[in-house]
Amino acid sequence: MKSLPHKIVAMAAQMPEGSILSADILFSLGSRNAVDQALSRLAKSGALMRVGRGLYVKPIQTRFGERAPDPHKVVTSLASQAGETMVIGEAAAANALGLTTQVPMRPVYLSSGVSRRLQLGRQVVEIRHAPRWKLALANREAGTALRAMAWAGAERAQTVASQLSQRMSPSQLAELSSVSTRYMPAWMSRALRQMSAHG
Repeated sequence: MKSLPHKIVAMAAQMPEGSILSADILFSLGSRNAVDQALSRLAKSGALMRVGRGLYVKPIQTRFGERAPDPHKVVTSLASQAGETMVIGEAAAANALGLTTQVPMRPVYLSSGVSRRLQLGRQVVEIRHAPRWKLALANREAGTALRAMAWAGAERAQTVASQLSQRMSPSQLAELSSVSTRYMPAWMSRALRQMSAHG
């Protein structure tokens, strides 16, 4: 009969890269306390990586040695398990759309849940609680444009809105115009209205 740590390792091996392992999803294998202890032992032995409180991932084996899983895959798995909305941060959105060549020093994600940090090897991933309007159109290109305008701030949002409206399709502009501006800052509402006028 396989021991609890062996069962956890076997389950981890079947899961996609970046999948979060926690006592919450391993409850069928044993008691909460036993699973917590097994996860902790596996992290100490190097079979798993502890990325946050009670959160573990399987390291990826490559011909150059072990590496941490892709941060985006870890965040996507965490969002799914926690039932939260998580999207790339404003600066990353601006970079993805070519508005800035600066790449954030560390990956930042906006979340409907609590703020926290994940430690993926030497890399820190920052998850920041964000207001609902910044999470609108999650994982849609129109949503990325919205977060890029948020990155631009009050002084540049309308300039950025004008730039982006030239590149976006009518359907993407229509998506943006459907976003509620009720809880947005006034400058952001104006920038969105300006984009809608181009649709």
